[in-house]
Amino acid sequence: MSMYDRYEHLLTEFVEPGILRVTMHSPGRLNAAHAGMHRELANIWRDIDEDPEVDVAILTGSNGVFSAGGDLDLVKEMSEDFAVLSRVWKEAKDLVYNVINCSKPIVSAMEGPAVGAGLAAGLLADISIAAKDARIIDGHTRLGVAAGDHAAIVWPLLCGMAKAKYHLLLCEKVLGEEAERMGLVSLSVDADQVQDTALDVARKLRDGSPTAIRWTKYALNNWLRMAGPTFDSSLALEFLGFNGPDVREGRQAVVEKRRPTFEGARASAEG
Repeated sequence: MSMYDRYEHLLTEFVEPGILRVTMHSPGRLNAAHAGMHRELANIWRDIDEDPEVDVAILTGSNGVFSAGGDLDLVKEMSEDFAVLSRVWKEAKDLVYNVINCSKPIVSAMEGPAVGAGLAAGLLADISIAAKDARIIDGHTRLGVAAGDHAAIVWPLLCGMAKAKYHLLLCEKVLGEEAERMGLVSLSVDADQVQDTALDVARKLRDGSPTAIRWTKYALNNWLRMAGPTFDSSLALEFLGFNGPDVREGRQAVVEKRRPTFEGARASAEG
């Protein structure tokens, strides 16, 4: 029995010796991170770290879609149930730190929309491959909460503060080709080359010196660890927002496919 058999929403497969592919799989939801997948995305990196059979992990999504973001049912639960809010806060924190602290190199292969918890893991991956037409969006502020689940820890480091603020404050999408130009992803390729490119990169990582590659990753990720307090603050502020009025309007606007009209938290925001 494999340690990965307990994962229901992440499909795992050794595509070659030493290379484990992890596929986000949420049929009918464009691989959105519902409660089950969110929990599994937080936990699997510990198992990968401890698995002697894994040299490299590839993270991707099923059916040509990376991940369409957070599940609206989970958003509703979080805004109504403090126990759910507390649980998901811990998962969101663990997801980021577990990706950062996983000793094995991680390659992400992003096609279609890349949003939410899936995007967090995708951009925190050591090498990120995006289709030229992939649509990268951090949708937090449009939902009515702070951009907290990974953005503050990594976007300014990858693409600079000016670009980070532009895309995070305005929820402006970034196509994969532009994301490579601005340094947000490692490589951008045609959509039909994403998986092959990710596998080729994974082979090179597998065949390199394990200690040299893993220790280089560890050292470089100290830049992210130094930003840990910034991330912790952003995550706390995001989850504070789930108790406010704006997230209810933001969620309803997504359901109704319209632009949100935020009015409820003007006074508190000024504080």
